[in-house]
Amino acid sequence: MSRLATVVCSALFCLAFALAASPVSAVTLEQAMANPDWIGPPVERPYWALDGGAIYYSLKQDGNSIRDLHRIGTDGSNAGIVAPKAMASADGPNPVFDASRRYAAFIRNGDVFLREMGNARLIQVTRTPKPEASPQFSADGRSLQFRQENDWFVHDIASGVAGPAALVKVEKDPDAKKPDDLAQLQQRLFSTLRDIKADKDAKKAHDETFASGDPTRAPLPVYVGDDIEITDSSLSPDGKHLLLVTTPKGYDAGKVVKLQRWVTESGYEENEDERTRVGRGNPAPQSLLAIDLATRKATPVKMSDLGGIGDDPLKAIRDENATEIAAIKAAGKMEVDGGDKKATAKDKEKDKETGDKAAERAVTIAQMKWSPDGRNVAVQLRSVDNKDRWIASVDFATNTFVSQHRLTDPAWINWNFNDYGWTHDSRAIWYLSEETGYSQLYVKTPGGKAKALTRGTFEVSDPVESNDGRWFYVRSNKLAPYSYDVYRIAASGGDLQRVTQYQGLDSFVLSPDDRQMAVLHSSSYIPPQLAVLNADGSGAPKELTDTRKPDFKAMQWQAPTIVSLPSSQATLPIWAKLYKPTNFDAGKRYPAVLFVHGAGYLQNTELGYPNYFREQMFHNLLTERGYVVLDMDYRASEGYGRDWRTAIYRQMGTPELQDLVDGVDWLAKNHAVDRERVGVYGGSYGGFMALMALFREPDLFKVGAALRPVTDWTSYNHEYTSNILNNPQDDPIAYRRSSPIEYADGLKGHLLIAHGMIDDNVLFQDSVRLFQRLIELRKENFEIAPYPMERHGFVHSDSWYDEYRRILKLFEDNLK
Repeated sequence: MSRLATVVCSALFCLAFALAASPVSAVTLEQAMANPDWIGPPVERPYWALDGGAIYYSLKQDGNSIRDLHRIGTDGSNAGIVAPKAMASADGPNPVFDASRRYAAFIRNGDVFLREMGNARLIQVTRTPKPEASPQFSADGRSLQFRQENDWFVHDIASGVAGPAALVKVEKDPDAKKPDDLAQLQQRLFSTLRDIKADKDAKKAHDETFASGDPTRAPLPVYVGDDIEITDSSLSPDGKHLLLVTTPKGYDAGKVVKLQRWVTESGYEENEDERTRVGRGNPAPQSLLAIDLATRKATPVKMSDLGGIGDDPLKAIRDENATEIAAIKAAGKMEVDGGDKKATAKDKEKDKETGDKAAERAVTIAQMKWSPDGRNVAVQLRSVDNKDRWIASVDFATNTFVSQHRLTDPAWINWNFNDYGWTHDSRAIWYLSEETGYSQLYVKTPGGKAKALTRGTFEVSDPVESNDGRWFYVRSNKLAPYSYDVYRIAASGGDLQRVTQYQGLDSFVLSPDDRQMAVLHSSSYIPPQLAVLNADGSGAPKELTDTRKPDFKAMQWQAPTIVSLPSSQATLPIWAKLYKPTNFDAGKRYPAVLFVHGAGYLQNTELGYPNYFREQMFHNLLTERGYVVLDMDYRASEGYGRDWRTAIYRQMGTPELQDLVDGVDWLAKNHAVDRERVGVYGGSYGGFMALMALFREPDLFKVGAALRPVTDWTSYNHEYTSNILNNPQDDPIAYRRSSPIEYADGLKGHLLIAHGMIDDNVLFQDSVRLFQRLIELRKENFEIAPYPMERHGFVHSDSWYDEYRRILKLFEDNLK
């Protein structure tokens, strides 16, 4: 692609920008950081009425967090809030259908509802204080199954009778206890005791006979032992099997300390539980227990046939760390943090005992999905070390997992792109996989060979099979990395067909008859809005909402320019958003600000409404004051494939910093930026990167604002950090090379740290520890702004304003 900057916008939103006449006034800091109610609420969570004639959606109320349910006809008529009395006849989201599509079921407000299609008959199946979930129809269509916590219930549609599908008790079977020698003596000596026992055994046999043969009776309990805890469950549509995901009882999840709150309603300091730190408590290993509901026998499902389950992918990394640490210590350099010596000794002892036989790795079980006919189940498992993902069926004859697909990655398995399910005809499993380097869609018959339905250097997500089984619909950036639309592909294979033309497509929902599609779409300054169109892409879409407020619509915003710039380290270009002063003069030299998005794995260079809508308004304000602003999708960002994502494996902060430096070089060469006047800011992962920029490239980045930053990855959570850096006990070198606190001595310029004091994601302690480190290093020109009533994502406009007032002053005082 051309390295030249290119403005990209869809026809609809170019028109929207053109209609925005001269601004009432330039954006102010007060407006940019105000409660976003002045912008107008985004449309949220749309779903279809079951008759296909209307669409429901949610809108936030002004002044609070309450969402109202709205309903609008597909032609735009009869729009309005669904009143409380009208809820008695309203449909709910995510409906499921029986095979004949005579009935539909859904959950609303935690209760189960059943609708007979083609008429207005709506039956409320439950009205309970505990929420129900996971409605599904039985394979024969005669009953509706649903779950309350981990217990399953069955509602007979014809009779209206509901009852438990199984009674599972997490305790030992009282009748399974074998008599000891004293009890045996009693039975031998006393005939009366023998008669009592015989009567008891006869009653038990009688109850078991009638419980299995009499459909009007509740089932007898199944005892699964008292040494496990149930974390999930799934009932087969044919009612023959119940699957339980279990963990060891009392598993040590790691040390949990207290988070202090200083400004409280009570006037007293209060505290709450914090999260555990990475490596201080691995996720509890999970197992699958299969219950045959006819015999009430519970059997563990064996994992031994899962390919790679006995591998040790971290051995080479542990060896590398041991060698490097030994070399540093032998050279007489400073003490180096090592691994957990007790764990290492324990591992060696275990290896000695097992010899060449490798132990099975611990796994977590993400999902269980039954084929519609109820005969087969697909289970998604992930290794606790984050290197493998399996999709496996269960052979109930042998109670063994049968691997249908294994995805392995030497870095880590993606958090996203793990969707899978059964085709409507129960013949095949469809799934997403990154095995080619990009998320693509596959289908596979159990035991057969997988077939790739999509191919290319683009991402495919959110697959939905049409009810007739002819098509798969997906969201994809096939046109360009920053451009998302709905595409469809024939279930038998073929070319991807583009359905929508928005380039800023957020989500979609097919109508019950597959003929139409409700979509949420957005652009840089238009929050997600609702439209309806033909599912084959023919004709023009019908725009149903515009929730923007007049004051916001009257503003004239600068459309960010989507640019690609060359990377000095990677073959792919770096995509970014560029903002320049409207009166830009190439003969001048401008100060520059680089914004670094958070999350690491997030895409901010796209044509939809950004997560960072406040920051986008702030960038407008900066350009009005003469700054050039660059917002880059550095390596680690989403949307660019597996290699872009995993470039940071074991070296967080290094590839991304190289990308930021490339960005400054490109700005200086092409957009009149003064390399002596460059600042950087960002929050969360962006705050971490602001610190890395100031500490490791202090001669280039003169000032920076690190908002709620990770300063030491050993203090962050396990779920995120162990994916990228492994555990600190296995890979301490990766943590040392990736943590800003290790590079704090490099600070030369001005640093602002801003952090919510009740942040339960990146803990406030992170910033306090760094602050103390900078004190001990006798650094100058750094400050911290604590916010006593804010968590990770600020929610109070006063805090937003104060934070960005400080950021603006930092740039104005040091870059002008």
